[in-house]
Amino acid sequence: MTGRSITVRTYAWVLLALLLLTAATLLLSFVPLGMFHMPVALLIAAAKTVLILLYFMHVIEQRYTIRVVLLVAVLLLGSLIVLTVADTATRDVPFHPPAPE
Repeated sequence: MTGRSITVRTYAWVLLALLLLTAATLLLSFVPLGMFHMPVALLIAAAKTVLILLYFMHVIEQRYTIRVVLLVAVLLLGSLIVLTVADTATRDVPFHPPAPE
């Protein structure tokens, strides 16, 4: 560890931020956002994930190498998600047989 510790006050602020983000998720579920509903929900979920990861899992206190390993894992997960979406988006391409002559 680098000697940097998290205070109780910081935990309280992070908890407040998590509660506000949860309330935002709940309130935005009633707002008709159309096609932006899922990206907004995922953005809020990602923000909550980062807060939990940094403060409650103590990644912010760890050395640089742990952060690099975490970044590589996130990039791998992101690339797998992108490849899965690309696969499912192009899977059901309708087949048009050639017109008879």
